[in-house]
Amino acid sequence: MRRVVITGIGTINPVGHNLEESWANVKKGVCGIDFTKQIDTTDFKVKVSGEVKDYDPANFLDKREARKMDRYTQFGMIAAREAIKDSGIDIEKEDPFRCGTIVSSGIGGIGSIETNFEKGEKRGFDRVSPFFIPMTISNLAAGQIAIAHDARGLCTCPVTACAGGTNAIGDAFRNIRDGYEDVMIAGGCEAAITRLSIGGFTSMKALSDATDENRASIPFDQERHGFVMGEGAGMLVLEEYNHALQRGAHIYCEMVGYGVSCDAHHITAPLEGGIGGAKAMQRALDDAQIQADDIDYINAHGTSTHLNDLGETQAIKHVFGKHAYQLAVSSTKGNTGHCLGAAGGIEGVFSVKALSTSFIPPTINYRVKDEECDLDIVPNQGRYQKLHYVMSNSLGFGGHNASIIFKEVQDGTR
Repeated sequence: MRRVVITGIGTINPVGHNLEESWANVKKGVCGIDFTKQIDTTDFKVKVSGEVKDYDPANFLDKREARKMDRYTQFGMIAAREAIKDSGIDIEKEDPFRCGTIVSSGIGGIGSIETNFEKGEKRGFDRVSPFFIPMTISNLAAGQIAIAHDARGLCTCPVTACAGGTNAIGDAFRNIRDGYEDVMIAGGCEAAITRLSIGGFTSMKALSDATDENRASIPFDQERHGFVMGEGAGMLVLEEYNHALQRGAHIYCEMVGYGVSCDAHHITAPLEGGIGGAKAMQRALDDAQIQADDIDYINAHGTSTHLNDLGETQAIKHVFGKHAYQLAVSSTKGNTGHCLGAAGGIEGVFSVKALSTSFIPPTINYRVKDEECDLDIVPNQGRYQKLHYVMSNSLGFGGHNASIIFKEVQDGTR
């Protein structure tokens, strides 16, 4: 099995338009939750979301091309381009059939579905945009990114709800480790702050209806009562270790473990006791060939729902035993909200930055302790701490569980 390293990262999300801005705001504890501007929420119970602020696609993409892409694809293209630039790789100098793309989206182009349905109702359905289908289907972010960068290897899209971004990174890791590819662009993108999407999640009582933006996305807080919809993208460039060294790439960290499981229990609720999530974490540890005590920090799924935060806490205790109280466990969804299929990508980016800068991001806006969620959640203030291994968890509707592990490297880090 070959070693796999991270050589590039990129993101656009509710706290920043790029990696530098996003990480600075996460470190400062900036909350990206605010009153929703994309849709009129007058008749909606849910008033807040984690929108990408002051977003104009023309500032990032060719106007003509951007009009052919749904917002979720635009976000994916922006984050991927930043990650590739950050990695310094020139795919034109590589074997393009050894360079692949795995990009998740949980919902795809739901904004384009709503817009074109309205247009079809008014003008006839034969008059919808000729780009409607490629704007809508979930795999087209991966496809557009591959086209833009001439990546001709594996190109696919895991659609595993909130676990999708982490599945994408894990699947990319395995494809490099097992010798199928040398370079992979992987992560997730989402843009589901729309009337139908917000209405649907509200109807199933999944979203917070708080009107105080600082008390809406509050992972592990006893007063949590639903997640906040976020949007954006997070992308990583994964590369075979010797390939990266040979081209003189800077290396953020190594990726060493990936574990998955399925609750096979309920369409939305986790398996009691967090057993499914625990199995994914244990499988990631086994895959990395390390002990539970080696993990220093977990970027938790931490959605701010009662069932998720409790179940994930129970899962961590099950896997880590006494060490569960020694390691740090924080959720950056307090900053971004829950970005669905993009969550694992964005949180993968933050996990890599945490490891490479020795800084643990805080769980912000935390006030009321829940005795059942009694781990060290790094409340409100981040901390500098030497980190050797970092885990990132994602747990999705349908019972999808995914966990990945990053490791510091002594040679070639930045």
